[in-house]
Amino acid sequence: MACSCGNAEENQEQYLAPLYDVLAGYECKEKDLIPVLQDAQEEYGYLPQDVLQEIAKGLGVPFSQVYGVVTFYSQFHLEPRGENIIRICMGTACHVRGGDKVLDKMKEELGVDDGETTEDLKFTLESVACIGACGLAPVIMVNDNTHGLLTPEKVPEVLDQYRD
Repeated sequence: MACSCGNAEENQEQYLAPLYDVLAGYECKEKDLIPVLQDAQEEYGYLPQDVLQEIAKGLGVPFSQVYGVVTFYSQFHLEPRGENIIRICMGTACHVRGGDKVLDKMKEELGVDDGETTEDLKFTLESVACIGACGLAPVIMVNDNTHGLLTPEKVPEVLDQYRD
């Protein structure tokens, strides 16, 4: 996270300041690892490597342990995520009613594959096992908003609601 202005160390300190605030709220013991990771991800939007290294130092645990926890739990992300998280249901009801075609249209419209984020960081696309709204199949969630009874033709209209 260094810049070309010659103040790389000062910039790194500023960049890590929110993490140090997070760590200050804990006893900084191994048992705090998951809550610290959750709070750090809330601050940064994802968990960059330099943040993970500082967490390992701050909690006195090996980096490999921190990395192992982050890669084990799907709630943690090592890459930046989009402003809008699109979850497409791939459960049985959604699949039978064309959820795979909705996913294909989403991929085409956004220019990303399942699990990827658009270059402008506007959207992250994820397929999920079930959203729990089978009566609305096929269904997606964009952030906390549910959009059901979708067809591939309706995908651009849904995306336009989040493109501003």
